[in-house]
Amino acid sequence: MPSTVPSLHDFVRDLPKCELHVHLEGTLEPGMRVALAARNGLPVPDVSTPYDFDSLTSFLSVYYAAMTVLVQEQDFYDLAMAYVRTARDNGVIRVEAFFDPQAHTSRGVPFASVISGYSRAAADASALGIDVGLIMCFLRDLSAESAMATLAEALPLADLLIGVGLDSDELGNPPEKFRAVFDRARSAGLRVTVHCDVDQQDSITHIRQAAVGIAADRIDHGSNVVEDPALVQILVDRRIALTTCPLSNALVADSMKSREIVELLHAGVNVTVNSDDPAYFGGYIVDNYVALAEDAGLDDAAVVQLARNSFLGSWASEDDKRRYLSAVEEFVATTTA
Repeated sequence: MPSTVPSLHDFVRDLPKCELHVHLEGTLEPGMRVALAARNGLPVPDVSTPYDFDSLTSFLSVYYAAMTVLVQEQDFYDLAMAYVRTARDNGVIRVEAFFDPQAHTSRGVPFASVISGYSRAAADASALGIDVGLIMCFLRDLSAESAMATLAEALPLADLLIGVGLDSDELGNPPEKFRAVFDRARSAGLRVTVHCDVDQQDSITHIRQAAVGIAADRIDHGSNVVEDPALVQILVDRRIALTTCPLSNALVADSMKSREIVELLHAGVNVTVNSDDPAYFGGYIVDNYVALAEDAGLDDAAVVQLARNSFLGSWASEDDKRRYLSAVEEFVATTTA
């Protein structure tokens, strides 16, 4: 008689999840990159060989070069909708997605084209059963003045956003550099999250600035916090979620940081699992859950807790959180695992 126990992959795929750390520009698959280049009359890139990078800095040089094919509002819409369809197939029912307007406006693409394309896709995603919120990120290797100007341009459209974030090259660009920008965003009703990438120079200082100085609602990556138990306790006490990304960790650092992620999970930190830039790092959210579970030897209960954490760490309304968590419990109750 065939077994009714699902494989780990199928269990994770069907488990309701929220994705809290995915860059829409990082979902630009090679085929779409070629198609958009052709549509916009740009040189068609050679995508026959895999991307080559071994650090955050080398990854970013590839990443920004690839996204130059995004030119028209329709390009941003098509990119986001392609991700939404993949997320649906990965069992995602809510997404809080990053986008980087400065990476586009700096090369002459109107801000309105970026946000209009992405916001149209966010609205249309509901027909596919996915709730999408948009988080506008500032490029930390640009000036605080550039970030403030971008925020000023976005504020008249703040109802299209759920929050703001900070990403790109962390070296020499601490969160504190953008404190005034985050204060202004928060005064406009936007939530705040900050990238503190793995194994960066001054990691603990940056995590402390994000958690304490800026009072971020979430920290993206952030697994180096295990080096400071007092800071770990601050994350627990303030319910600051971490949006970890195992597969990207493995490609820009020395490992998936499974030990650190599990240690934080056991310490009571609201740890979540996400895909970061899946077109570049070899997998979407199911692949990240499976890779972490296999590498760390997680049981089904731990995997389910990570899914619960994803909703608890989201910026959804309390009513919506209860609805999402009920979906998780219903799945667990009806699944033999």
